[in-house]
Amino acid sequence: MTVPTQPKVYHIVHVDRLPSIIQSKGLWCDAEMVKHPGLGTTIGMNTIKSRRLYELTLNSRPGLYVGNCVPFYFCPRSIMLYLIHRGNHPELSYRGGEDPIVHLEFDLRDAVAWAEANDRRWAFTLCERGFFFF
Repeated sequence: MTVPTQPKVYHIVHVDRLPSIIQSKGLWCDAEMVKHPGLGTTIGMNTIKSRRLYELTLNSRPGLYVGNCVPFYFCPRSIMLYLIHRGNHPELSYRGGEDPIVHLEFDLRDAVAWAEANDRRWAFTLCERGFFFF
């Protein structure tokens, strides 16, 4: 497989989360989002979010739960987006379809450079197939 010259990473959110993202000047991990209810529609599965908050840790960062990181994915069409599109998974409480979902796209190299310049840690993980800021 050829590595793209400008690889991208993606994060999806409901459009009604944009005001809080703009106001806070960034994305919050799920551990922070549970402290600030009412900032918009949750589109993920609560069972997955709970596992990330209380069970799954990053192998590269012992003791750090996945829910303390903001997840990004290498695929612009994530599995969660497909489940939202289908709208029939029993554990998915969000049923509003894909139309109000915003796809945030970042240049991977720029994101890593920003993280390093701002003393922010980041990691790749195979189990979550993603890229994280924490």
